[in-house]
Amino acid sequence: MSLAVMCRGLVYIYRLEGYDVVALSGVDLDISPGESVALLGPSGSGKSTLLSLLAGLLPPSAGRLTVGNHDLVRASPAELQALRASDVGVVLQGASRNLLPYLTAEQNIRFAQRGVRGRDLPDPREVLAMVGLSARGRNRQRPQRLSPGERQRLALAVGLAARPGLLLADEPTSQLDTRARDEVLLALDAVRRAGTTVVVVTHDPEVGLRMGRTVTIRDGRVGAEGRRGEDYAVVGRDGTVHLPQEVLRMLPPGTLISVEPQPDGTVLLVPSPVSVEGVQ
Repeated sequence: MSLAVMCRGLVYIYRLEGYDVVALSGVDLDISPGESVALLGPSGSGKSTLLSLLAGLLPPSAGRLTVGNHDLVRASPAELQALRASDVGVVLQGASRNLLPYLTAEQNIRFAQRGVRGRDLPDPREVLAMVGLSARGRNRQRPQRLSPGERQRLALAVGLAARPGLLLADEPTSQLDTRARDEVLLALDAVRRAGTTVVVVTHDPEVGLRMGRTVTIRDGRVGAEGRRGEDYAVVGRDGTVHLPQEVLRMLPPGTLISVEPQPDGTVLLVPSPVSVEGVQ
């Protein structure tokens, strides 16, 4: 059964060289069961940190975070480990980090299933077929005998070994050519159609366009969302709005603007003729 995700005011702070660094500064995000979502944003924006929080690999510093019926803020380390073993599949960046090189494709999936209790598990060949690895004896091949795209799809299959309700994948198409990337995206779409919520982190705008929804993380918050090729700014709970870069060039930080609601329901942002430097 696919799982929903809910974040409210999610904050993550870590220490670096004696200073507190705010990686996430109040993320509000809802993901419906069965959605396919790409997390976009520049390096250092917090998107991979957000994925790690959804996986229970990092503890939130503040805020609320639920995955299905699981409260990840209050969950114990043992509960989080059980969550990743059964309900949440995690695919780390770099296919080799998810695979045991001395096991075949089928054995890798069986190994991932070993700690799951109390549920019917899919046959490994069924999982391999879902990601397009059922032909030409691929189930009997070790990872090094597979192409880069096939290894990445095998990593996805390992994340799906327990038939989770949520699959989290960090940069699943990085360093792949266009054909291999498209094969991975087809596999992710098959996973979604099979009833699993899919969330991926990516730098590739093309990957974002192929997912059902994009969420852009900027400065540790949700800055924009996209659906079917249309991008929208997101109004935060505190009223903040991340303006697109082309608008920031017209309205640089510090610009005084008036916000004017219009009768037709639109809103105008009108820059003041008074320069910021002239304001005392």
